[in-house]
Amino acid sequence: MSANYQSATDKLLSELKEGVLTISFNRPEAMNALHPEMLTGVAALVNEASADAGVSVVVLQGAGRAFSAGVDLKVLQDIEPAFGRIGDLFDGPAKQAYTAIRNCRVPVIAKVHGACFTGALELALHCDFIYTTDGTKFGDTHTRFGLRPTWGMSQTLSQAIGVRKAKELSYTARVLKGDEAERLGIANSSVAGPEELDDLVATRAAQIAGNSRAAVAAMKDLYRMAQQGHAIDDALAKELATEYSDILDTAERLAEFR
Repeated sequence: MSANYQSATDKLLSELKEGVLTISFNRPEAMNALHPEMLTGVAALVNEASADAGVSVVVLQGAGRAFSAGVDLKVLQDIEPAFGRIGDLFDGPAKQAYTAIRNCRVPVIAKVHGACFTGALELALHCDFIYTTDGTKFGDTHTRFGLRPTWGMSQTLSQAIGVRKAKELSYTARVLKGDEAERLGIANSSVAGPEELDDLVATRAAQIAGNSRAAVAAMKDLYRMAQQGHAIDDALAKELATEYSDILDTAERLAEFR
């Protein structure tokens, strides 16, 4: 664990190396099933990384054989779900986590292997990219358990793959593999296995880290605007008018090509 990034829970691990902060769910014996403190821990680490000029990329992954099986159903046994909601025990921390991911000034990569179900998939869909393996299992199982989404599934999944395909996955709660997740648009890329996934994520993270951090942050902000549903003329005008006064390395980077 990095000396600079200490998680408040041992259910998370963190490591900062060459500008890349890797956050790992650390419940491998339970396929990294999510507890509330894991979500608040992710939020704290991502917010810290966003404010740290020494971080260019955040990678969210799972220790052991899975990214995450989703919310720990054993925790839900101790609460009374109301009208399909799992309640504030999880919803508050989850909102902190996905808000931190979406507002983070640096890209957040979901490095998904093994399994990624429901709450874990919701969290991954808030990330900028999802990279996975062909054999990884994905699914939205809300309807199987009499639940409705409160972490964004109805919005982010439909944005990723279109409303009709998203409806099919959510209504049926069927499981799909990583190669299909890539074809549908849930994942950016799916590769053969864990070693190839390590190489792919390392390559993409290094490519991002080699670019202007401030310019990447501006791009993330502008793409966030693109998801807000502005009319195209308004969006184009806003892109032109928005200033990013912290982009100060343009001349230096252009000089490298003279």
